[in-house]
Amino acid sequence: MFETKAYSGSREKDYELLVKQLDALLTGEEDEIAHLANASALLNQFLDDVNWVGFYLHKEEELILGPFQGLPACVRIKIGKGVCGTAVAENKTQLVADVHQFPGHIACDAASQSEIVVPIVVNGKSYGVLDIDSPSKNRFDETDQKYLEKFIEVLIKHLTK
Repeated sequence: MFETKAYSGSREKDYELLVKQLDALLTGEEDEIAHLANASALLNQFLDDVNWVGFYLHKEEELILGPFQGLPACVRIKIGKGVCGTAVAENKTQLVADVHQFPGHIACDAASQSEIVVPIVVNGKSYGVLDIDSPSKNRFDETDQKYLEKFIEVLIKHLTK
């Protein structure tokens, strides 16, 4: 049985606990879809002020929708297009304070105002991205980036077992 955590009041401490929870949640399971589904559900429960949390998986020259929490989403995104495709093309986390200012932003949900996308690289090869949207501008910052990148490191550890 999984229980959600109580907030400590410190974002850093809460994020550290989240990363530990992910590791515990994925330990003993080898199915990639189960890992991605539980990871998106965990983030959706943990993060406040978000309207979409999920994964896009890199297949050939595009990203294909994977497990997620939120409204139905765009199914395919070309590499280099939008925030997700840019994260893959540049192999760099995209921290976007206002999606309407991002050149080529793909609006899957009109309510989204800010976004963070973390690339996932497994054994030197692009695997996909973690994509999180918020209905508020400036929702994500460097603390979110730091700990979401750690979250992805733990996920990668389990994807490579």
